[in-house]
Amino acid sequence: MTRIVHVNGAYLPEDQATISIFDRGFLMADGVYEVTTVVDGKLIDFDGHFARLERSLSELGIRNPMDRDAWLEVHRELVARNALDMGLIYLQVTRGAPGDRDFAFPDPETTEPTVVLFTQSNPALIDSPKARKGIKVVTIEDLRWGRRDIKTVQLLYPSMGKMMALRAGADDAWMVQEGEVTEGTSNNAYIIKDGRIVTRALSNDILHGITRAAVLRFAREVQMPVEERSFTVDEAKAADEAFVTSASSFVMPVVAIDGVALGDGMPGALTKRLRDIYIEESRKAAI
Repeated sequence: MTRIVHVNGAYLPEDQATISIFDRGFLMADGVYEVTTVVDGKLIDFDGHFARLERSLSELGIRNPMDRDAWLEVHRELVARNALDMGLIYLQVTRGAPGDRDFAFPDPETTEPTVVLFTQSNPALIDSPKARKGIKVVTIEDLRWGRRDIKTVQLLYPSMGKMMALRAGADDAWMVQEGEVTEGTSNNAYIIKDGRIVTRALSNDILHGITRAAVLRFAREVQMPVEERSFTVDEAKAADEAFVTSASSFVMPVVAIDGVALGDGMPGALTKRLRDIYIEESRKAAI
C-alpha cells in the first residue's frame, strides 16, 4: 500500500508530495517538529505534544496554522488512511517558502507556514528487542545551540552523535556539558541509584520531553523517589540502572556507558517496571 501523507492541507501519495526549494525548513532549518506515538491505532500523549508544538512555534515566532482539534483530525485521518496500528506520526511546521532565500524572516501575512505530516509503521514498538536486552551508550561533548528546549529541525549534531555511537559499537550517545549529562541524541537520560531515579531538571539545556513528564508522573504515583538534578558521567557509570525515554522508545534500558556495564549488564528491575507501567497507563489514556 502506498503511504498517504499530508502536505499543506492535502492528502496524497508520498511519491507525489513536494515542497518548494525555497522553504525555510530546507534552507535554514527554520521549523519545528513533533513525533506522536500510535499504539493500537490510537494517539499517545496527543495533548502534551500539541502543547509543546504551540510553545516551540511561539518561541520562534511562527504562527500555528491549526488549532488543537484540526491537528487531531489530521492525525486521526492519517492513522485511518494508512491503517496504522503501531508506529509514529511525524509532523513538521516551517516558516514557509517566501520565494527566495533571505536571512530575514518573511512577512507572516504573505508567507504561510509549511505543514507536513507522515506516518511510520513499527509493529515491534512495544515488544522491542532492544528493550529486552538494553542499549549501550557512549558520551560525547554537547555542541548544540543553547535553546534545546525548542524542538527545532536543527538535528545535524544529534545525527552526528548517533553516528559516533554506531562507529564505537554502541547504540546511542549521551551528550555532556561541563562534565554533566544533558540528554541523549533523541531522548531524555536517567540513572537509578539506591532506588532513586535521577534526571536533569528542565531548562533551556534539554528538551522538555512529553514521555519524560508522563514517566516521572507515573514513577511518583507508585512511590518511586525522583530527583530532578544534574548528574555526572562518573555518577552515571556507578549507577545501578539507567534508561532513556522518548515517544519512539518509551522507557529504554541502558546497560553500558562508555563500555562500563551497569549492574549485571542487563536491564534492571525498576526500569522494566517503569516501562510496563508507562505502556499500560498510556494505552488506557490513548485517544
